[in-house]
Amino acid sequence: MSNCSSSISQFLLLAFADTRELQLLHFCLFLGIYLAALLGNGLIIITIACDHHLHTPIYFFLLNLSLTDLGCISTTVPKSMANSLWDTRAISYTGCVAQLFVFGVLIVTEYCLLTVMAYDRYVAICHPLHYGTLLGSRACVHMAAAAWASGFLNAVLHTANTFSLPLCHGNAVDQFFCEIPQILKLSCSDAYLRETGFLVVSAYLSIGCFVFIVVSYVQIFRAVLRIPSQQGQHKAFSTCLPHLAVVSLFVSTVVFAYLKPPSISSLFLDQVVSFLYSVVPPAVNPLIYSMRNQKLKDAMWKLMTGRLNSNKLLI
Repeated sequence: MSNCSSSISQFLLLAFADTRELQLLHFCLFLGIYLAALLGNGLIIITIACDHHLHTPIYFFLLNLSLTDLGCISTTVPKSMANSLWDTRAISYTGCVAQLFVFGVLIVTEYCLLTVMAYDRYVAICHPLHYGTLLGSRACVHMAAAAWASGFLNAVLHTANTFSLPLCHGNAVDQFFCEIPQILKLSCSDAYLRETGFLVVSAYLSIGCFVFIVVSYVQIFRAVLRIPSQQGQHKAFSTCLPHLAVVSLFVSTVVFAYLKPPSISSLFLDQVVSFLYSVVPPAVNPLIYSMRNQKLKDAMWKLMTGRLNSNKLLI
């Protein structure tokens, strides 16, 4: 590692605003989004964990997805909020490495979980008689463990490679959190090509997962359209549409963030895209999944009213 990079003790994150009033507005906006994500994802996790009727494969994967969403937004948003509140841009070198690594683990794990959930829907609708065999408890645990392991290995590879590059263009990161493309902009002219190659390989693997999801849904839609009753079709679609909406939002923003051509890159566009894939999904995913899922809504209501009633009895 060069002297340039080894002498860096901290990075400067991008500030959303340069006036005190706008900084406080940014803090309040992010605080509201963060609390909504904590409430929504926390409620899903507690509900699934406490209600034995929800101890099925799809809800097991949804619990893991909510954990990754909570982790993603907790990795990026609190630091940005603290910087706005205390009128600073600094993040330590170690903090930046940790933020990039944890976010890398969670974002890849989430994508793998979304792929597994597409397989779950495919088996449930296209091969319902084999659902219990193909998606038993042991198989579900193995698939979830494989998703987390994939995220961990991917993050180790990219974090180690990114921060082994000599940084010759200062320490100002053009993003509100430490992100691989923005760290690469600080590296020397030719040194970033190795990490870019790793990103391309990761992109091809991601495209493979995306093709798997698309093929799964093509088969699902073909099977649903063969259901004779309109009520059956509606019920089948209602179990798939939330997952399809989450996948579409997640994949489109992540792919654009990491693979967009430099010619259309701008500071404002980079901020918007990163906000869309790192902050918006954790906040809206609980709403998307619970909005059309009556079973989950009933379990949440039962959990909340049960606790309220028990509190009344104690009083």
